[in-house]
Amino acid sequence: MKHFLLLMVSIIFVSCGKEKSVLLPEVSHSKITEISDVSPAYLFYDISQKNSVELNRKNLISTTNWLVNIDKRLTLNQVIPHITFLQNKKKKASHKNKDARNYYTCNNTNKTTLGFIDFTDVEYIKTKENSVNSLLQQEINSQLIFFSKTGELFIITPDLEPFIKETTKDHLVEDLRATYSSGSTISLRFSKDLTFQDYISIKSILENIAPEDLNIAHQEFIQD
Repeated sequence: MKHFLLLMVSIIFVSCGKEKSVLLPEVSHSKITEISDVSPAYLFYDISQKNSVELNRKNLISTTNWLVNIDKRLTLNQVIPHITFLQNKKKKASHKNKDARNYYTCNNTNKTTLGFIDFTDVEYIKTKENSVNSLLQQEINSQLIFFSKTGELFIITPDLEPFIKETTKDHLVEDLRATYSSGSTISLRFSKDLTFQDYISIKSILENIAPEDLNIAHQEFIQD
C-alpha cells in the first residue's frame, strides 16, 4: 500500500503540477522492492526554467527510512548538492534511528512496481574535471569506473593493460569481472552533466555484482 500511494503521488505531481513534475528514473531490476516506515522527499524538475530544481522535504521524519524521489531529467550537478544536504540533515538530527536508511525511488519496469536503491553510506565528493586523455597523463593508483559527460563508460586499471578500456552498460558487469580479481575495490567517477537516469541505471547494474566478487567504494567522485 505504501508503494502504491507513493506512485500515485508521483503521478499527481506530474498531472496536476503546472510548472514542476517528478518523473522517476527507470530500472529493469531492483534488489529492494519493499520498505516500511518511510517518509518522502522530492526533487522537482521545473519545465518553465532552465537548470531549475526544487527540493520538497516537508514530510521527512528523521527516525524513518527516507525515500528520495528525484526527477530523472535532472543532472548530477543539480541533484548532488541537495542529496548531501539531506544526508547531513539526517546525521545531525536530534532524534535518530540507527536502523533508518536512505533510498532513491525508481520505477521497476519489469515488475511495474517501485524499486529502491540504498545510498545511505555513499559519500559524494566533488573533484576536478578530467577527460579520459588527461587521466592517461596522471598517476592513477586506484581502480575505477569513469562515466563521461557524453555517456561513455571506461574501466581504468593502473596495473593492467590496456590502462583504459571502454565498455557499455550491457557489458559492464562482464568486463569488470574479467578485468578485476575477486575482492577488488572499485571507485566510481561520474561527470556532473550525466542525468540522474544515467546515474541510477549504472547503480542498478552494479547491484548485480556480489560483494565477494567486487567491492564498490562508498566514496563516489563527481567531476565538477
